[in-house]
Amino acid sequence: MTKEPRLLQQVAGALIFLIGLVPAAKADKYAAQREQLMHEVSALVAATREETGLPALSPPVMAAMNSVPRHDFVPAGQRANAYKNRPLPIGYGQTISQPYIVALMTELMRVNPGEKVLEIGTGSGYQAAVLSRLVADVYTIEIIEPLATRAEQVLKSLGYDNVHVKFGDGYYGWSEHAPFDAIMVTAAASHVPPPLIRQLKPGGRMVIPLGSRFMTQQLMLVEKDRQGQVFTRQILPVAFVPLTGGHEK
Repeated sequence: MTKEPRLLQQVAGALIFLIGLVPAAKADKYAAQREQLMHEVSALVAATREETGLPALSPPVMAAMNSVPRHDFVPAGQRANAYKNRPLPIGYGQTISQPYIVALMTELMRVNPGEKVLEIGTGSGYQAAVLSRLVADVYTIEIIEPLATRAEQVLKSLGYDNVHVKFGDGYYGWSEHAPFDAIMVTAAASHVPPPLIRQLKPGGRMVIPLGSRFMTQQLMLVEKDRQGQVFTRQILPVAFVPLTGGHEK
């Protein structure tokens, strides 16, 4: 056997090996930034434990946050800021939430594998992606059609197949798929929408900011017990874009 075929085999093998490394290298490009972000988020969770009642993030929520590429959910011009612990504009007067708030709201919902959750205010799709790592199905509603379309495209391209996006008014929920084990509202409402209370399972939890654009908003935890009785608890002050639609004047 001549040396030439063997050399060609070695070159081909090296090329296959290098090609195999490309996805890993791409995936790891932001790994250090994500890790640093999670350190910051964890520190802030610990610092606000007296207000929230949460001493730390659970390992599943930490893993979910660390697995979602936030840079893929922000506009190209904001990618340099994707792993900073702050909200970022995504167009149409909307924002992608601060990672600390995403982690906090996710933790407060106490979701489990196999559950079905509803999100009101898809926005970029980032929060839905985080939730999708923790539950069986995420149903998410966005009232701004271009954002709903973009989020659905991004989620599908990244393989989040258990996230179902709907263009519509989230105030009324998604009755076709109710009841839900947990509900998250990512826009500030003046009150807890009654349709969402009805669509929440007994024993379920809802996390929702209440207040107006020009007043202090409060993140609220809404719990429905096994008998259907509803209890609320104030968590901490927040700042969200307002929930829009004909019901919010």
